[in-house]
Amino acid sequence: MHILHVVGARPNFMKAAPVHAALRMFPMHRQTLVHTGQHYDANMSDVFFQQLEMPEPDVNLNVGSGTHARQTADIMTGFEPVVLEYRPDLVLVYGDVNSTVAASLVCSKLQVRVGHVEAGLRSRDRSMPEEINRLVTDQLSDLLFTTSADADENLALEGIPAAKIHLVGNVMIDTLVRLLPACRSHKPAGVPEEYALVTLHRPSNVDDAAWLRSLMEVLTSVSRKLAVVFPVHPRTRQRIKDLGLQVDGHLYLIDPQPYLAFLALEQSATVVITDSGGVQEETTFLQVPCITMRENTERPITLQAGTNVLAGRDLSRMQSELSRILDGDKRHTSAIPLWDGHAAERIANLVAHLS
Repeated sequence: MHILHVVGARPNFMKAAPVHAALRMFPMHRQTLVHTGQHYDANMSDVFFQQLEMPEPDVNLNVGSGTHARQTADIMTGFEPVVLEYRPDLVLVYGDVNSTVAASLVCSKLQVRVGHVEAGLRSRDRSMPEEINRLVTDQLSDLLFTTSADADENLALEGIPAAKIHLVGNVMIDTLVRLLPACRSHKPAGVPEEYALVTLHRPSNVDDAAWLRSLMEVLTSVSRKLAVVFPVHPRTRQRIKDLGLQVDGHLYLIDPQPYLAFLALEQSATVVITDSGGVQEETTFLQVPCITMRENTERPITLQAGTNVLAGRDLSRMQSELSRILDGDKRHTSAIPLWDGHAAERIANLVAHLS
């Protein structure tokens, strides 16, 4: 069997790496790795491949950035000839980025089977491009690998046959478990012992100038009590500069971090303030308190069983949650079934025995 993996953005790499490694245990199956180039600078791509010990991509489409429609179209245009040339038996797509839905659409037209790793997650907010990508990809997929029981329920409600759905656990946790012992030596220099870690990238948080101003003012105020470490994307850094904001207190704006360095920051943080889905999962596993600056989440299990709380766009709620955490009132957590570091092995066993 020939299995082709499609990755395009940082979260994909962390999910694909353990699956690719687990499938190497079945040497009778051939693997091809396609990188769409959706994320294309060294910090966002190349370093991740190195740290995750993934092989160099067999194909790089180098699509770069663009509007959602343009980027999706560019990926489809570049990916179709790859499928026709390599003729895979199964294409594995990961997560919910534009590369995921673009590859699924191409394969559907060419009658190539698709397996979706991290299927069934739903925020029920169709203003999020990722939600559209999830819905479309799951309808087109032949194999749906889910992280938790709520994802199975979502797919059943959408009419996906039960035979297509496989509860396997969370492959992102596989990567975290494997690399956690190595991350401690990668913590960036100059970071204080106690701090809040901030990671924000969604347009609703970084492209709204008035909101970003208010958010940065609150983070600056917070930093006078607890240092704030904010790995900030260059585009967001420029927006902060354009607003003329004076960053004082102990607010550290640092460059985006490679995976091991970020994992070290995450593990040691007093609290994490984020809008990232993957960070909600990682903090739940690490039992680090998490405040999510979104109105909804496609990972509700992190609210039910984990350390995560939703603050939405309510800065007073964020501050009250932060005060609660600093006062020692932390949420009780419970282990999430199959988040045990072996999800990729389950996927590989299912894929390897396909007829």
